[in-house]
Amino acid sequence: MKNYIISVNGKSYDVTVEEVGAGVSSAPVMQSAPAVAPQAPKAAPQASAPANGTKVEAPMPGTILKLNVKVGDTVNEGQAIAVLEAMKMENDIPAPCAGKVVSVNVNVGGTVETGTVIAVIG
Repeated sequence: MKNYIISVNGKSYDVTVEEVGAGVSSAPVMQSAPAVAPQAPKAAPQASAPANGTKVEAPMPGTILKLNVKVGDTVNEGQAIAVLEAMKMENDIPAPCAGKVVSVNVNVGGTVETGTVIAVIG
């Protein structure tokens, strides 16, 4: 066993490396002192979507530039309900079905991740 102190991004870690014999594995087995896990960024609070209805989800991460509908509006299948900016391009987000908008879960200027529910159509 050999002990090393390794510095990563200015933070030092005490690492013990075990040497293994031939025929076992050529990869070193490493044990390290417990490191402080980085905190995950807090997700923006999501409005709860009703259980019934078709969810319209963001196909990619981006910023909501425009909302073309509000709660209570009737939409047709394929109608653009929002405009999402991703990779410096504006993308229309179409309604997957016809119906009435039950909820709108994002705001203009808000950022979304892939799979974020933009709206629900009932």
